[in-house]
Amino acid sequence: MSTLAPAAPLARQPRPRPLRDSATMLRRNLKRMLRYPSMTITLVAMPVVFLLLFVYVFGGALGAGIAGQAGGRAEYANYVAPAIILMTITSTVQGTAISVAMDMAEGIITRFRTMRIARASVLTGHVLGSVVQAVISLAFVIGVALLVGFRPAAGPLGWLAVVGFLLAVTFALVWLAVALGQVSDSVETASNLPMPLVLLPFLGSGFVPTDSMPTALRWFAENQPFTPIIETLRALLAGTPAGPRGWVALGWCAVIALGGYLWSKRLYARESTR
Repeated sequence: MSTLAPAAPLARQPRPRPLRDSATMLRRNLKRMLRYPSMTITLVAMPVVFLLLFVYVFGGALGAGIAGQAGGRAEYANYVAPAIILMTITSTVQGTAISVAMDMAEGIITRFRTMRIARASVLTGHVLGSVVQAVISLAFVIGVALLVGFRPAAGPLGWLAVVGFLLAVTFALVWLAVALGQVSDSVETASNLPMPLVLLPFLGSGFVPTDSMPTALRWFAENQPFTPIIETLRALLAGTPAGPRGWVALGWCAVIALGGYLWSKRLYARESTR
């Protein structure tokens, strides 16, 4: 009488590990950045071009208008550098939206959902990879700003505060860009949706004081989120106290980060149920 052999036990799939899975997704995004350096170069080129344009073409006239007869190109370089630094972050997050939209269009996100990985790790990898890319871009742009006459007066503690503040701004805007990438129906749309973030520094105190603007535009400039962010960064780089605007800027960062995170999470969960 024959007996049936016992069935082989099914192989157990490993449980998701958020930290390990997030590190894996981070490596994936860093490899993509190294494989396509043209994306980083393109994103950094725009703020560098604006820096050179405003310092060397308009710097003499605008510097004299801001600081009087004592002002000039060097004075304006110190004034405009914080706006250019912020534009570097907004350009980087534009690339984040494009990368997320590419993953959505190519179907790799759908493939990740079928794997035993932490669901949050896919978005976390994009966020951390974009923060690393932003840090590299910021270092390059600040180096160029120093070459064209930017002379910050911040000490070691001041620079530590600058770095922490820039990381907070980057983290907030990256989460918003991840949501914009998910909501886009194409890569072309994802490249256009973050454009208002690039333009907002022009409609604030980034390039000229708000006092010189018409009443309606001045009201908008003084109440939009990028003006307190620019003014806080300008104060930190100058080695002066940020004052109440610093708390307003951090509040805006918290609101943008939380809103972008919740929006991204909702969009990702909605796609998972389809």
